[in-house]
Amino acid sequence: MAKKSAAKSDAINIGISAKDREAIALGLSKLLADTYTLYLTTHNFHWNVTGPMFNTLHQMFMLQYTELWNAVDPIAERIRSLGHVAPGSYAQFAALSSLPDAPTKPPKALEMVRILVEGHEGVARTARALFAVVGEASDEPTADLLTQRLTIHEQTAWMLRSLLED
Repeated sequence: MAKKSAAKSDAINIGISAKDREAIALGLSKLLADTYTLYLTTHNFHWNVTGPMFNTLHQMFMLQYTELWNAVDPIAERIRSLGHVAPGSYAQFAALSSLPDAPTKPPKALEMVRILVEGHEGVARTARALFAVVGEASDEPTADLLTQRLTIHEQTAWMLRSLLED
């Protein structure tokens, strides 16, 4: 008796074409890579922040990296729901991410804040860029996920940016 082969992504019939699912999965892979890169940078800064704002930033960065950590799974699982493999290696994330890696030497506290503002804004741009194909494909679950991520990244960028004002 022949074994049934695993279902191919082409066999998925959720009302989104294979071409659109592929484009959305690629966009989500970029979002996943950006999110993970920002997670690593934020966790790095949590460990290495110093100065008069240490306690405030240490706690704030912990809340932020925890939120980012909790975000990667739903993004990866949406990629899988669309019939594609989620990236999961540092090499894949480096190739897909629009964000730079964390500096090798920890910057001063306010420079950390500036870098994180840019990171959250970058993730927001990555998420926003995916809306056109998601809307065209009527992919409401991905649109909902993107809306949730945009809300968090834009609010976090605003809060961090507020620390940079005189």
